[in-house]
Amino acid sequence: MTTAALQEDTPGKRAPLVLGHRDFNAVTETVAGIVEKKTTPSWLVLLGLAVSVLLILLGSLGKLVAEGLGIWGLNNTVFWAWDITGFVFWIGIGHAGTLISAILFLFRQKWRTSINRAAEAMTIFAVMSAAIYPVFHVGRVWFAYWLFPIPNQMSMWPNFKSPLLWDVFAISTYATVSILFWYVGLVPDLATLRDRATTKVRSIVLGIFSLGWRGSHRNWLNYEKTYLILAGLSTPLVLSVHTIVSFDFAVSIMPGWHTTIFPPYFVAGAIFSGFAMVVSLMVLARKAYGLEGLITIKHLENMNKIILLTGTMVGYAYAIEYFIAWYGGNEYERFAFINRAFGPYKWAYWTMWSCNVFSPQLFWFKRIRTSIPAMFVISIFVNIGMWFERFVIIVTSLHRDYIPSSWTYFRPSLFDISTFLGSFGLFFTLFLLFLRFMPAVAISEVKGVMPQADPHAGHDDHGHDAHDDHHEEASAKAEESEDEGDEGEEASEGDAEKDEEESRG
Repeated sequence: MTTAALQEDTPGKRAPLVLGHRDFNAVTETVAGIVEKKTTPSWLVLLGLAVSVLLILLGSLGKLVAEGLGIWGLNNTVFWAWDITGFVFWIGIGHAGTLISAILFLFRQKWRTSINRAAEAMTIFAVMSAAIYPVFHVGRVWFAYWLFPIPNQMSMWPNFKSPLLWDVFAISTYATVSILFWYVGLVPDLATLRDRATTKVRSIVLGIFSLGWRGSHRNWLNYEKTYLILAGLSTPLVLSVHTIVSFDFAVSIMPGWHTTIFPPYFVAGAIFSGFAMVVSLMVLARKAYGLEGLITIKHLENMNKIILLTGTMVGYAYAIEYFIAWYGGNEYERFAFINRAFGPYKWAYWTMWSCNVFSPQLFWFKRIRTSIPAMFVISIFVNIGMWFERFVIIVTSLHRDYIPSSWTYFRPSLFDISTFLGSFGLFFTLFLLFLRFMPAVAISEVKGVMPQADPHAGHDDHGHDAHDDHHEEASAKAEESEDEGDEGEEASEGDAEKDEEESRG
């Protein structure tokens, strides 16, 4: 029977979250074995490719520091373009990890356990990729610390009314809490690797990072309390971070940006793109490391349903923007949206619609949302579309301003392209290192959702059937004994009547 067939929901019963009749030891061996085995040549090849692209990023940033922002394709009219597009794109990618780890945890969604670890790591690496852009966009990188309210001899102080400064605090807070959340969840699994270590150095290093974990009752109480607190802290950050990022545009008076729908619109889009990236990565990781029994079709299908939901919300936001532009009666706002759909960048606009609105609607069909090739292709389309969404919002609103003589057409330079591609090199280098040296699946959490972890698991199906059979058998025996008793009573009554008649005679 195929894996997909095993996953089919039967009436009244949920699909199992772990396949293959695995016990606790099998889960540990599967996940820890990835870390403990020798490095494979294929991993080295992939790491080499990722590092090569990362070197392109380093070269591009070195050129930027040496010569300035003029190497990008920016001009007086389009003063933001690929740089801010890449920044918002990567911040959005980082949203799915916190949502899976925090919000789904608070809602007690057990299916999150197999994918939360990799999604959390993806969040951290995406935020690191996003941080490149604001740091280097200041031009003089060595003065980037001026963004923080640090007392200095020049009495310079950041402008707290600027949403760009809000970004600094929101993203730094988000990164800090995400790293803490990820690390706290790693502690029990690092202790497992420590206990399995075959070298002294490995044992010492893992012992330091596992914080003396012994798996005692007190350890688990403190762990669960800390995890719950961090989940509570992370949940509002899921909503606040991209809300503040949207304020970079919404608080301005630029037509196409000055709208109150941006905060929920950006949050939905961030979750949308983040889940698409998780699907893309998990489809590849489960196949490469033999994790099909832990990251099942059911996990991927649930994520595809969230992509369908958020994609529909994003499509609604696209449509309502046009309604607001018409209903608001502002001719400049109307022109901005007509220009998006039918102006020089119409190719980017309709690419955005095709990838973000039309392609996810295929997930209404179960056959497509449970098909590995289909979901992988659609998830790639979604992230392409989300990059185009940010590009359309930023560039099409800028390239036609109030003065027709300053209208222009933005074309990216070679360094715009190399910087953005290089950010993928940073992301995939970090993610490949994570897969190789860290447990990619939360061992302790997966064990917690297995039937063996439930003391009443044996009574769910077969146990109830056996009990019912036993009860029916006992009832049948009781009825037989009652019938025998009734027959005995009738026989004794008949004998008594016969004796009485004989005595009368």
